Amino acid sequence: KCLAFLKEELFVGYKMSNGKTGTANEVPARLGNEVEDGDIPQNMQLNPPSNQTSNQLPRSESPDCEVGSSAGHSSANSLNSTSFLPNSHPVYNWQATKTTVKERFAFMFNNEILSDVHFIVGRDHGQQRIPAHRFVLAVGSAVFDAMFNGTLATRADTVELPDIEPAAFLALLKFLYSDEVQIGPETVMTTLYTAKKYAVPALERHCVDFLKSNLGADNAFMLLTQARLFDEPQLASLCLDTIDKNTGEALAADGFTDVDQETLGAVLERDTLRIREAKLFQAVVRWAVAECGRQQLPVTPHNQRGVLGGCLQLVRFPLMSVEEFAYTPAQSGILTDREVVSLFLYFIVNPKPSVSFKDIPRCSMTGKEQSVNRFRQIESRWGYSGTSDRIRFIADRRIFVVGFGLYGSIHGPTDYDVTLQVIHTASGNVCGSNSTSFSCDGTSYTFRVMFKEPVEIVPNTSYTASATLKGPDSHYGTRGQRKVVVDCPSG
Repeated sequence: KCLAFLKEELFVGYKMSNGKTGTANEVPARLGNEVEDGDIPQNMQLNPPSNQTSNQLPRSESPDCEVGSSAGHSSANSLNSTSFLPNSHPVYNWQATKTTVKERFAFMFNNEILSDVHFIVGRDHGQQRIPAHRFVLAVGSAVFDAMFNGTLATRADTVELPDIEPAAFLALLKFLYSDEVQIGPETVMTTLYTAKKYAVPALERHCVDFLKSNLGADNAFMLLTQARLFDEPQLASLCLDTIDKNTGEALAADGFTDVDQETLGAVLERDTLRIREAKLFQAVVRWAVAECGRQQLPVTPHNQRGVLGGCLQLVRFPLMSVEEFAYTPAQSGILTDREVVSLFLYFIVNPKPSVSFKDIPRCSMTGKEQSVNRFRQIESRWGYSGTSDRIRFIADRRIFVVGFGLYGSIHGPTDYDVTLQVIHTASGNVCGSNSTSFSCDGTSYTFRVMFKEPVEIVPNTSYTASATLKGPDSHYGTRGQRKVVVDCPSG
């Protein structure tokens, strides 16, 4: 064993295998205490941080360094001389290489040096044994403080955490030791759960900010479920806002059918969804089919209605056209015969009878759809060569464009292929589009062609309405007005 006493009043010399001698003042690695080889943790022996490479030599090949004092103390065996050479990696005095408190604590992260507790994190084959330091954890988390120093503090050297993912727990420790945030798409939710469990709000905020920056229509429903689970109202609000603005795309995402019934209801009750009610009903049916599968129930109309529960009442069937209602909901079997009859009466009878479903329009519109017609005369023979027909327009209030009225063929009943677009004129961004087809009956009336979801129009902003048709010559409008005023019931 090597026993070294380095004190100010002692002259300590060392002799290396090359025959040179020196004093203790020349030794970079001062030892302030008696150190025995057997007391040194395994990874303390020339185990540098991960961004360094160890240059430890095997004992049989390492040059000898005899350490002694003028008082006659001598070493009982040899030390690796590389630990004393300038610019070499430290063995014991790693502290000297760290210039800040942050660097020193960061070095201790996931390190056996001075560790006084170990965590067994995860389950089964995914378990990981992680070293830590009670003091650091208690300083960073009130939960850890209570765990180690409270009235019911644990004295065990090993703590099992089967409900925590190792990657998430390491991310938590990394933050507590160094203020560094290491989260990604695969670990952010488990890290958020871990940060909440151990009361580290700063890391919670980092996770929520990460989710906000990666929020999109394709994951809005998944994140909404998690935000409600973890009680993150701000994130939940952003998810709902994203769903409002991109309802069709969000409902088409895989994560939609995975939401729970309560989350589905929270979305269906909103007045700001931008989608045709018939499309919304189709999405609700998709969710019901998936829920029947989760509950291992046969997919029948009766079971679909059962798993939907109160969510079915949140579908606003009165907002559909009679054709939309007759095509899908009336034939789905999910509605009762009484409900189907009452809704058909609502569509065709005046005054309209009361029904059990809400008829308040969505998209923050407080009135029914309005039609705007700028042409005062109709002519015939407008040809289509593959180019778009366009017109720029400005509205003086916030509106939602749900579709265009297009003229039909002059040659009798026929079909057209059409692509609709609303474009933000200044930026060229497409605000809404739909590629579809429509049928006309040969009359000079316009025929409704709808967007997949309403397109928001901001007041006093220039937009371009574009329609690209493929089909025979059609009627067209002339003597168009430059300004059209429409009186809305809502003002």
